[in-house]
Amino acid sequence: RKFRTDLNQSKNLIENLAKGDEIATGGGLMGRITKVADDVLTVEIADGVEVLVQKPAVAVLLPKGTLKDSNA
Repeated sequence: RKFRTDLNQSKNLIENLAKGDEIATGGGLMGRITKVADDVLTVEIADGVEVLVQKPAVAVLLPKGTLKDSNA
């Protein structure tokens, strides 16, 4: 049951990602979503530096303003 709950929460997180959300990936990258495509996100990790991230790699949706102090 716990596994099923976690799986549903992860699926909901991935489906509801939107431009402007601040995220952290399983690999440790933190950034702000600038574009959302079907399976890929464009994430700004520093001023003018964007990377492509597969949606399933997103581990955590950060609270708004988390990255303000880290210049991301």
